[in-house]
Order: sequence, then C-alpha cells, then structure tokens
Amino acid sequence: MSEVPDSEIREGSRSNVRAMDDTPMPEPLRRAVHQLVAEAVQNCQEVLRSTEPDLAGDWQRMTLCRATDAADTLDMTSLLIAAYCQRTGMSQDTLSSYLQARQQRSRAAGPQDCDRQEVAGLLNGPAPDPDDREAWLRFSWGHGFADAAQTYEDSPQRLLTQACLHGLQARLCDDVEALDSYLPPRIAALARKIAQVLEEP
Repeated sequence: MSEVPDSEIREGSRSNVRAMDDTPMPEPLRRAVHQLVAEAVQNCQEVLRSTEPDLAGDWQRMTLCRATDAADTLDMTSLLIAAYCQRTGMSQDTLSSYLQARQQRSRAAGPQDCDRQEVAGLLNGPAPDPDDREAWLRFSWGHGFADAAQTYEDSPQRLLTQACLHGLQARLCDDVEALDSYLPPRIAALARKIAQVLEEP
C-alpha cells in the first residue's frame, strides 16, 4: 500500500475545512437560534424596563432575574451551536477558542473584588491601592460610567438601542400607548416611531 505524501494530507484537511465552512447552518438549528435570541432580547428589554422609576420597589429582583435569564438563554444558544460544530468534526481546541471559555465567570461565586471596585468607581467610593493595576482598571471603568451618567445627552447608539427594545416589546404586547407612562420623552418618542414601523399593515 503506497503512502500518501504529507502535503496531500494537509491539502485534503484544508479542503475539508473549507467544505465545512461553506456549509450553511441547517434550517432547524437556524430557527432554534432565532427563537433563543428573540427570548434573550425580550429579557434584555425587561431589564431596561425594570430600571424605570415606576418600578423602583422591585428593581433589584427584576433586573437580576431578567439579566441572568438573558445570559442563560445566550449560553444555551452558544452550546447548541457548539454541539452541532462538535458533531460535524470541529476540534476541541477550535471549539474552546470560539466559545471563549477562558473569559467565562460563574455567577455562583457571587460578586468578586473586581465587581466591587467597579461599583466603587460608579458611586464615587474610595479608590483602590494604586499598585493594584486590575483594581484600578475596574475602578476607572466604573468611574467612566459615572461620568457618562452626568452628561445631558446619551450616545445615539444607546438611545436607539433602548428605543428599539422598548418599541419592539410595545408592539408585541400591543401596548404602544403605555410607552409615554414610564419612559423619558425622547426615548418614548423614538420607541413609538419604531413600534409604528413594526405595525402590520
């Protein structure tokens, strides 16, 4: 039996990778991903909704529950896609790099020092030890958010994102009129326009 040259093996492997990369996502998987992303987006809207003053009595519970619901749904989406990639022959090293496993943090451990430093920066708390570079980075990050909160205008990207989420939810619930009751006037006006665009003919 004749041996196949290494160059041909490498070329064959590249061809297989190209063939796999050119394969579109299977329709059932695509539909599942769309459904999960839609659920995550709805949870994100509820996080924003729960920050409004009229829900001040329950914001801690609702923001945490809906934010973690959104995170769990997106985790489920990632792992569903990963399972398909694994089934079609993707190497574990490649899969791990795509899943960005090294940056994952467990909620079960609760807030860490870096989170507490960020909150300190947000609320103008005591600064950390200057020699602790990671603590200073997170403190500065929080301080940057606090500074941004003092400016009169939000960024157009942030305003449009909020308006899109609220307008979408209002259209899905067929309750566009309620937007004016809990949103700042500028965001409410944008959300109403988006809801009108989404209205079925």
